[in-house]
Amino acid sequence: MLNIERFISKYVTKRPESMFLKDLHTHQKELTAAIEGKRVLVIGGAGSIGSSYIKALLPFKPKTLVVVDINENGLTELTRELRSTSAFSVPDDYVTYPMSYADDTFVKMFKARGGFDIVANFSAHKHVRSEKDKYSVEALLKNNVINAKGFLDLLCDYPPEHFFCVSTDKAANPVNIMGGSKKIMEDMIMAYAKIFPVTTARFANVAFSNGSLPAGFLERIAKNQPLSAPSDVTRYFVSPEESGQICLMACILGTTGQIYFPKLKKEQVLTFSAIATELLKGLGYEPLECHSETEAIAKAESRKENDKWYPVYFSKSDTTGEKPYEEFYTEGEQVLLDKYESLGVINLQSFKELTEIENFIKELTKLFDNPDTQKNDITQLMKRFLVNFDHQETGKYLDSKM
Repeated sequence: MLNIERFISKYVTKRPESMFLKDLHTHQKELTAAIEGKRVLVIGGAGSIGSSYIKALLPFKPKTLVVVDINENGLTELTRELRSTSAFSVPDDYVTYPMSYADDTFVKMFKARGGFDIVANFSAHKHVRSEKDKYSVEALLKNNVINAKGFLDLLCDYPPEHFFCVSTDKAANPVNIMGGSKKIMEDMIMAYAKIFPVTTARFANVAFSNGSLPAGFLERIAKNQPLSAPSDVTRYFVSPEESGQICLMACILGTTGQIYFPKLKKEQVLTFSAIATELLKGLGYEPLECHSETEAIAKAESRKENDKWYPVYFSKSDTTGEKPYEEFYTEGEQVLLDKYESLGVINLQSFKELTEIENFIKELTKLFDNPDTQKNDITQLMKRFLVNFDHQETGKYLDSKM
């Protein structure tokens, strides 16, 4: 059986250990002082990044850990994993709630507990493929922007010592609605910076995270289905462990107006097709390149159990919002590269006013309430709010591909 952690280390990140270990060791006293004995709330804690954040957090011994996620099964597995090893010190006051942070029940729970010292929000639509028609776009923006603002308003009455909301590299010069929504989220959380401390992080793809293309490779192989991947899209990758660590350091060590990102070199980028190839070789298969999805499916269905070849279909990306390269900051953003060994920091020089955010959400809500609204109406509103939003529409979407 393939050891995924070892595979990630050897073929994807190409690092024998976490790139953030030195920074964690250097700032261990600061992290301990900020976390030990504190009350922590993690929203979206059952996902890949949220659960990795929790694993990075627990060695610093918080007093309370409340985890909220709509994925009931994910919360169950998180608890089983945390309680099945001596590596994690789970606090006595540990509770998981399968609910949405936009629900009234969540608000009741939050108020009953009197707020939290540390709050981290990982709840989001994170896939470029979430963008299709006006309904999918509305669902994405309601989750990533409108629901997030409702939670920020709640925090105003119970200001935390640290508030963190995860962003994405796709917020830098966004070309898709998911990335644009995260850039709006960045602007929105910074508008609350006068009330409580706010930080965020943009980072690379998390290797084999839930719902990611590499994780999908494992699902396809388990079902003897062909692998499909773009051959021309390059991405930086961090391990699941590293994703939690960068979020923890941004949350605790960052100051208001800062966006953290991993310092990765250009030669560390990979294509998804390269990962698929190495994965198959690691499992003892030789990739058989096909010229179409139809051919790849036929080959997979004719394949015998002992065959050492495995069908793949690699093609150039032609779907909406797919950026061929990755970047963490934009021209004009002030970047600090010497504060940490493996982390870069963007220092935002100015913030949008809360009234500007509220006016945007009012206009957005009006569009959602109008049955005649089209997807383009929504993207045009986003372009007026985000000067660097260059939406790339091709009319094709990832739902049309394997």
